[in-house]
Amino acid sequence: MERLMDAIVKPIAGPGLELHKVPVPTPGPGEVLIKVHKTAICGTDVHIFNWDPWAQEHIKPPMTIGHEYVGEIAELGAGVTGLKVGQLVSGEGHLTCHHCRNCHTGNIQWCKDTVSVGVDRDGAFAEYLCIPESNVVIIDESLPEDVVAFFDAIGNATHTALMFDLIGEDVLITGAGPIGIIAAGICKFAGARRVIITDINDYRLELARKMGVDAAVNTAKEDLAQIMHQQGLTEGFDVGLEMSGNGMALEQMIGVMRNGGKISLLGISNKPVSLNMNTIITKGLTLQGIYGRKMDNWHQMSYMVQGGLDLTPVITHRFHYTEFEKGFEAMNSGRSGKVVLDWTKKGE
Repeated sequence: MERLMDAIVKPIAGPGLELHKVPVPTPGPGEVLIKVHKTAICGTDVHIFNWDPWAQEHIKPPMTIGHEYVGEIAELGAGVTGLKVGQLVSGEGHLTCHHCRNCHTGNIQWCKDTVSVGVDRDGAFAEYLCIPESNVVIIDESLPEDVVAFFDAIGNATHTALMFDLIGEDVLITGAGPIGIIAAGICKFAGARRVIITDINDYRLELARKMGVDAAVNTAKEDLAQIMHQQGLTEGFDVGLEMSGNGMALEQMIGVMRNGGKISLLGISNKPVSLNMNTIITKGLTLQGIYGRKMDNWHQMSYMVQGGLDLTPVITHRFHYTEFEKGFEAMNSGRSGKVVLDWTKKGE
């Protein structure tokens, strides 16, 4: 008899998601079945919920969504070694080809044939998820599950923040979404001298203050140059993390970088962005595009949390998965950080 499970599904093209009964996946050779404990809602999931132009282009219903999660191994497919039932795990959400040049050199985030969990194939907003054993990441049980639930997002922040040396440096972060706020905490933890974050959302700027930024600037109301002067930044910023995807924010960042500064670009724009090439050239700036995570980022973020990096202030809402719509409402309101969904049965 076919086993069924609860899953949050995009059943047809259009706004919204539904809770459906779907078959529990069966792990094939080299695959692992994971019993999901907790998940977190990502901005990508919000795009899918809202059915915006990005979702219309990339999502092919019906499918189960979600890619940020923590759980335990429930079953091993044939040939799986080095893992055991009951282990606490998460998983790298980019399934790659393993044989292109980037995969061979350890840069799986650049694999041209990537298939994404919860976007290109059924995802983690379900009681069970099946992924290849090579994507399984073993989690130390000392780590808080609520935080591990969004390690995928923390990995993006880690990749972006640690692209360039931070010790003693002055850092500007544009975009105080959850990943920008997480990156701010990482920068301070990694030894940055000053970390300043900009946005126009006061709620999220206040969350950034809780993560220890030196200044959280609402650029619609405050003068960044004046804040820089107050913070003693006479030459400009050494490192920039562009997390917003906003062309005006990137233009402002380029203008306040010191000569020889370095910028990590994670934010994806919904339209083409114009850049002043002359400023980039005459300042000698380095711009580095960031996508996904390196596999080593999984270890780095684990060790930072174990070493005292507290990311719990980023979590603002918790719901049982049966109340997932409240989670998406919180995300769409702009007055949230990370939203965690609990996939244990009520009463357990």
